[in-house]
Amino acid sequence: MRGGIAAARAAERARLLSPVGRRRWLRIAGLGVLAAGLAAAVLLSLAVGARPIPLTVVLEALTAFDPADTLHLVVHDLRLPRTMVGIAVGLALSVAGALMQAITRNPLADPGLLGVNSGASLAAVIAIWVLHVTSLGTLVWFALAGAGTIAVLVYMLGSLGRGGATPVRLALAGAAINALLFALVSAVLLLSKETLDIYRFWIVGSLTGAAGIALRDLLPFLAGGLALAIIAGRSLNTVALGDDTARSLGTRLGLTRVVTMMAITLLCGTAVAAAGPIGFVGLVVPHLARAWCGGDQRWLIAYSAILGPIVLVLSDVAGRVVLPPGEVQVGIMTALIGGPLFVAIVRNIRLAQL
Repeated sequence: MRGGIAAARAAERARLLSPVGRRRWLRIAGLGVLAAGLAAAVLLSLAVGARPIPLTVVLEALTAFDPADTLHLVVHDLRLPRTMVGIAVGLALSVAGALMQAITRNPLADPGLLGVNSGASLAAVIAIWVLHVTSLGTLVWFALAGAGTIAVLVYMLGSLGRGGATPVRLALAGAAINALLFALVSAVLLLSKETLDIYRFWIVGSLTGAAGIALRDLLPFLAGGLALAIIAGRSLNTVALGDDTARSLGTRLGLTRVVTMMAITLLCGTAVAAAGPIGFVGLVVPHLARAWCGGDQRWLIAYSAILGPIVLVLSDVAGRVVLPPGEVQVGIMTALIGGPLFVAIVRNIRLAQL
């Protein structure tokens, strides 16, 4: 009996020390490191700003909130909602980017490829121009509806003809719709100066209006998109091998693409509706995550879901201090940081063939 137990322990030790076992533990350790990094980024976001707040006061505001304390009010009513929206938007954009690169097998794809950003922008412009919507809390719902409508339209166009939707057809349909919607948005903005004055604060991508957004209203869309992404993860691993190979392995390509499109629409639509079309997060973060965890979509989704919020929250923090006493919008900061970072990735890391 003792010999059997010893043999079982030796077999388990050998399994953990095998290349597969070591890779799994490295991935788990990486998730732990990223979780600690996200906690540090949240504390920085709550402490850093036009009025610096000591970390001890930040912790007191979180654990023993005093409504009579001005610093506690700043943390609780202003910076905490902004940080939470930043986490939600960063998660949504990065996971949507990972899904987009997987479903199109294009390492340069980002969440805007299917026209989701343009659809949200057009819906926001029409809401401002026709319905005279000025409240950010109301504008997000028009943007979300526009993102979903355009995503469905792109998928329908990409499905026309023999063979149904394919990565190339989806990309081409998205590019065509993007060009059309950009022209429509530009036309409306040229016709209405009042619309331009309101729209320009939304289009740049910002978390400054997060206090006016009910995060609990966005969470169902975010949770639904993330759940669909997790469901599609295993099938996307076989899609990366090519359509013929995926079919031979029993993958239902049409269903996988529909589920993935729904996830991208919910995630990217929610992010764009809440903070505007923020660029580079959905493009760069999946490559950073892939460099550590490899091409397994299940791990890639998990890594992107934590790394994306870290990148966006730290970009927002940097924007608060780079040009005092004012601040730079997070959409500008992600472009300033993400552009050179993506060039470095392309030069130093061989992009995976998806």
